Amino acid sequence: MDGPCASSSGVTLRSHIMAAKAVANTLKTSIGPNGLDKMMVDKDGEVTVTNDGATILSMMDVDHQIAKLMVELSKSQDDEIGDGTTGVVGESLYQGQKLHRA
Repeated sequence: MDGPCASSSGVTLRSHIMAAKAVANTLKTSIGPNGLDKMMVDKDGEVTVTNDGATILSMMDVDHQIAKLMVELSKSQDDEIGDGTTGVVGESLYQGQKLHRA
């Protein structure tokens, strides 16, 4: 595919990937044996310190539609299963990259 649509779709795809990676990178340092807590401050100034992916994502204020989709996906994962929110975000990004390369 050539022309302006190809260029525009490439820019859009890169924007989506960057937004998804930003969400995943926010969570990445909170998992594993060396995972770190995140200090979150809400709009009222209340401080929450946690390494729980669902809590971190629920407190994030995101504008990008793909980032919002990933936050909603993680909320659904937490509601249905109760765990694995960090994994579902990371795996979604991994699978999306595989599809893009195909």
